[in-house]
Parts: sequence; structure tokens; C-alpha cells
Amino acid sequence: EAVVSTQSTGKTKQENKRKLAQYVFNQYGIELNTGSLFDIQVKRIHEYKRQTMNLLHVIILYNRIRSNPNGDFVPRTVFFGGKAAPGYHTAKQTISLICHVADVVNNDPMMKDRLKVVFLSNYRCSLAEVIMPAADLSEQISLAGTEASGTGNMKFMLNGALTIGTLDGANVEMSEECGIENMFIFGMRVADVEKLWRDGYDTRKFLSDLPELQLAFNQIKTGFFNSSEPHKFEGFVDGLISNDRFCVIADFAAYVAEQEKVSELYMDWVQWTEKCLLNIAGSGKFTSDRTIMQYAEEIWKVKSVEVDLAPVQDTKE
Repeated sequence: EAVVSTQSTGKTKQENKRKLAQYVFNQYGIELNTGSLFDIQVKRIHEYKRQTMNLLHVIILYNRIRSNPNGDFVPRTVFFGGKAAPGYHTAKQTISLICHVADVVNNDPMMKDRLKVVFLSNYRCSLAEVIMPAADLSEQISLAGTEASGTGNMKFMLNGALTIGTLDGANVEMSEECGIENMFIFGMRVADVEKLWRDGYDTRKFLSDLPELQLAFNQIKTGFFNSSEPHKFEGFVDGLISNDRFCVIADFAAYVAEQEKVSELYMDWVQWTEKCLLNIAGSGKFTSDRTIMQYAEEIWKVKSVEVDLAPVQDTKE
């Protein structure tokens, strides 16, 4: 039965990936490798949600492939989606940088089917219905202590995506339901973040041990991904290094290490799919029925009542 379940789950996931790939091709003319790991981060664009961390990891993957074109890399397609508040300059710069990086990566023949980047414009509910069933990996990487709850992570879980994330927001409850061993949890806990700031957070101490991140920052600053406006993102990088409010640099090494575990597990199709099934099975707690019942009992302090509904009359008579 377990073998049948993994086979049918894998088949369904592959069909959903094909549908998303078709949407991307129709909208943007980008051909995707549906056998690649579909790594998805769709949510409001905000510094605390750390889309920048994800993008920096993309740049590192890109540089690794360029440095070792004959290397054995797990193919990956990274999707971003979300909207920025009208006056939120940093969020808009983040979207712009994602698009510039995507343009370089997707047009580099060395990448072939090994790495693609897609920014899904106008993220909305109807698009989420196509995205979430297709996800292999759900990015829920906000700094611990900053995410109030989150519901997108639950929807990805329900659709059989594995989560890479911090112990923040609803990730905590999800780990309790499906087992923390069936998620990719990394990074500082809330107490660690508080201690980091209390002791005096100096990003340069972390950067000295992260040569790949230093290279990525230098490429962004010098216009590698935006030759027509080479200085466009200088302030973006300098601001992150001088005032890393959401600890992207402090958590970065742990994030990259966890992503390597993701790639390793993805090559074991059976074990990956078994974890997907355990996530699906563990998502039952997050139904609206259970949620409303708990609100009624613990917050609203009201009791349920039985309602005797009269039979519906046939108005055609």
C-alpha cells in the first residue's frame, strides 16, 4: 500500500508541475525542466520574510555551476511571487533584483536544465491554485520571532510540499503535527536572535567566513546582473551589510547547509515522497472546522448549538 501511495502521489505531483510549467511557458516563454526540484517562495515581499536570502542562495548555485560545469548538480527551478506595498522601496528593489538575476540565469546556456528562476507576477488566489499543488519545496524562512502565523505554509503542506524554514509562526505547529524530521528546519531560534542583538551583531564577522556570499554581494554591487545600470543595487547591498535587521547574513550558512540536505533527499524519490505523504497526513489539524471550534471555545467563549433546519421546499411546485 505504501508503494502504491508513493507512486500515485508522485504521479499527481508531476502532473501538477507540468501544469505550472505550461503556465510559465504561456506567460513568459520560459521552458522548465519538470524533473527539477520546484522550489517556491510566494508571499508578500518584505524584508522579514527574507526573499533576499533565497535569492542569494540562487546566486551561489549559479556560481557553483559556472565554476564546475561538468559537476553533478540537482536541477532546481526557483519561483518567487508576491507584491510589494506601494511605498516600500526595499521590497520593490528586491523584486527588481530577482528579475535581473532571473534574466542572467535563464539566458546562460551553461545552466541548461539545471537552474532556472521565475518571478510570477500578479500573485493571487487563482494563481496559488496552480502553484501550490506543484511545489516540491516550500520556503518559509522568516526570521524566528517575526512571523505572526502564516497560512500559505499550511496550504503547501496540504499539497505535499516539504518545508524549509525556521521555527517561526505556524511552522512550529506544523512540525508538531508531521514531525520535525519531515521538515527542513534551520537557523536561530527566538532566544538565539535576542542573544545575537544583545551581544552586538556584527555582520562582517559572519561574512569573513562566507566567501561565496561575499562574491554574490560583489556581483550584485558591480552590476554583474544588471550591466545597463551597474550601480543600481549598491545601496541595497550596503544597507543589508550595515543594517541586517532580519539577520539574513547570520542565518545564511545554516540555510545553505539545509538546502544541501534538500538536494540530497530529492535524489531519493521514495524517501522524499514518503515525507510528502506524512506532511499531507499531518495537515488535518489546520482545517477551518477545527480552527473555528477552537476559536469558539478558547477566544469567543461560546458553545455550539443544534439547529433544526426545516426541509427545503421545492419552489417549482
